[in-house]
Amino acid sequence: MEIGILGLPQSGKSTLFEIMTGVRSREMHGETCVRGLASVPDARFDRLVEIFKPVKVSPAKVPFSDVNAVGEKAWDAVRQSLSGAEGLVHVVDAFTAADIPEILGRYRKLEDELILADLMIVENRLARLAKMAKKPMTPQDAFHAHVLPRLRERLEAGNPLRGLSLAEEERHGLRSFSFWTIRPELVVVNTPEDHPAVSEALGRELGSEVPLIGICCAIEAELAALPPEERKEFLDSLGVSEAAFGRVIRAAFSLLGRISYFTVGEDEVKAWVIPEGTKAPRAAGVIHNDFERGFIKAEVIGFDEFIACGGTHAAAKAAGKLRLEGKEYVVQDGEIINFRFNV
Repeated sequence: MEIGILGLPQSGKSTLFEIMTGVRSREMHGETCVRGLASVPDARFDRLVEIFKPVKVSPAKVPFSDVNAVGEKAWDAVRQSLSGAEGLVHVVDAFTAADIPEILGRYRKLEDELILADLMIVENRLARLAKMAKKPMTPQDAFHAHVLPRLRERLEAGNPLRGLSLAEEERHGLRSFSFWTIRPELVVVNTPEDHPAVSEALGRELGSEVPLIGICCAIEAELAALPPEERKEFLDSLGVSEAAFGRVIRAAFSLLGRISYFTVGEDEVKAWVIPEGTKAPRAAGVIHNDFERGFIKAEVIGFDEFIACGGTHAAAKAAGKLRLEGKEYVVQDGEIINFRFNV
């Protein structure tokens, strides 16, 4: 799991990366690609930490990557560094723009670059397939010859591939191309301090199908530098429950279709990250391979049920709220789980 941060020069992408991860990428001279982890804000996790007061706390993490590239080969550096990114955060500069059309133009400039890059890949592959027209095609070649014209049509119309209706097997068959615009994207609008509503205006222009969050990186950088107590006081004075960068992290986490479940105790409270739709044995396997190999049952309770029972397993068990689930059980977000296994 990795999310690449993209943006035009001076858009604030490196500032956002530093706010979320605490890694000062602009000070890492000579490093083309800088990676860092951001903790996912989760009130449920914080509540469990309050209850158990563990020796160690391990919240869910999101890996972000920031590319520092300039010059003629900047795009090559971005493409190579972020080839493995599953999702993209597209930072758009709105703090130096005069109006919405200018901001929209800045968004389209990078988006069009990504669309063009994908179109070139499709065109090159179709050209090679055309030269093979008189030869027997492999199943993979036949699949590409069938699907790629649809992709070309959409890209030529100036639209990203992520909005194209594709069957799961089709998406799987296209993975080797590493298309940019087939990856989920979160648009982050870097707004001026005195005009935060500009992000809403851009959102109306782009449409509801484009996930978008407004954030003033200048203010958020100041917030991120404050101790937690002072940060809370400052947010309370503004009538805001959390910093905007927390919403960006959480939205990026959801962008990739990830959820988390919790294991709890006095030694550690930990959020384990899994893809949505993961069955219990595979979820156990993220803790240790032996847990999946020797899986017997999962002892499960939802977070809300756990809190309603006073925040103790004994009370939850006495109330009959602890469930034993088998190998076909699909783990849900926020559940507290204890795995039974035998190796």
